[in-house]
Amino acid sequence: MQIPKRAATGLVSVALVAGAMAVAPSAHAARRDAAPSAATSCYGSAHAYSKPSGSYDYPTGSAYLTTTGNCADINIKTNTNRYVKVCWLKTGNCQTDYTLTTAGQWTTLATNVLDGTDFFFWFRSDASSTGYWAA
Repeated sequence: MQIPKRAATGLVSVALVAGAMAVAPSAHAARRDAAPSAATSCYGSAHAYSKPSGSYDYPTGSAYLTTTGNCADINIKTNTNRYVKVCWLKTGNCQTDYTLTTAGQWTTLATNVLDGTDFFFWFRSDASSTGYWAA
């Protein structure tokens, strides 16, 4: 009597493993989709910018930008290749080096920036520039 019981238990185990294997690819696909949605929440909250010619900073004047909980980094997507760095409003200091951005691609300029940090962009050129930023 115990032999059929073990066989039945074995068949149930095989069925459960086979069922789990059949489900696993779709579960894995769902995890793969999670990474782009995290990026979308950051870039999905992006703001357009338009820096006028004759100015090196954006925003110009006494205006500034502030980081949010949407992104852990400060990112920019310029419409033309540009050299850009981040300056911190609190200290007035800027990053030492410019970062070359590639037209139409997101570029991370500063990483692990605290939420609520005030900053502005400083461009190497005073030519007009347009694009998006996310922080």
